[in-house]
Amino acid sequence: MGVLQSLSDEVAAIAERVGPSLVHVRALRPVRGGLAQGSGVVVDASGHVLTNSHVVAGASALEVELADGRTRIADLVGDDPASDLALLSLGADAGARPAELGDSNGLRVGDVAIALGSPLGLARTVTLGIVSALGRTLASQVAGRRIEGVIQTDAPLNPGNSGGPLCDARGTVIGINTAIVAGAQGLCFAVPSNTAGYVKNEIIAHGRVRRAWLGLGLEEVLLASELRARIGRAEPRALAVRSVEDAGPAGRAGVKARDVLLELGGRMLASVSDLQRGLAAEAIGQHLRLVLLRGPERIELSVHPVELAREPRAG
Repeated sequence: MGVLQSLSDEVAAIAERVGPSLVHVRALRPVRGGLAQGSGVVVDASGHVLTNSHVVAGASALEVELADGRTRIADLVGDDPASDLALLSLGADAGARPAELGDSNGLRVGDVAIALGSPLGLARTVTLGIVSALGRTLASQVAGRRIEGVIQTDAPLNPGNSGGPLCDARGTVIGINTAIVAGAQGLCFAVPSNTAGYVKNEIIAHGRVRRAWLGLGLEEVLLASELRARIGRAEPRALAVRSVEDAGPAGRAGVKARDVLLELGGRMLASVSDLQRGLAAEAIGQHLRLVLLRGPERIELSVHPVELAREPRAG
């Protein structure tokens, strides 16, 4: 069998596997007027659906069309504008097959990426590309907040793909498609699955996502193999500090721009998603050990995260 036929068979198999988990979301917005449309993916047997916050924002009613053509009214379980994610519920009796959330920390630049969704209302559309870059940053719907650790892909996306799954070569969901750059070619973005899984669990448990805050701007970086060998670290990724709010918890603890974060509270930091999980509600008010590199020197600090204030959406 030729390479192209093998690729064709693999992509078709993934479309067949993930397709039953795909949904088309319609949001009625009486204040703004009109009908907003997007995509979503069923992620558990209870009928929970992950989609984008901007798809459902301001909706007075939500209708979901399943892959088999059935329609159901969906309940909004929770909305997290800071990550541009929302969780809907169809109920366990919807009978939709859930997709599997993968581990976005294992992604590599160049990995195959397959996007599914309803671009421009064209349901169950599949596009193919690669992971173009990792660790990107996007503005969120919350004023002054940014979505960190975003996946960049050239798998073509269009309005209506928002909220649909980005899958890897095994058919597991590695991201939730969230944005395109208008007028550009092949610049598309997805919230990583590890962030999506964390947000999903927080919303189910608490109805919203409570977050601890350090006051840092970060970027995922790769550590040189010689440096990893010297400090005894197998994980190649870490977090470089690009900015520090002097009055924030990290600034008060002594963190500086260009430091590289390795661990927080005993948790290895390989991605922004790792840090976000380490800054869950349980971290608020705690004293946590922060391990970092400052030049060649390994430093340990104690930080005292505070609760991130609930801020209004941008605009």
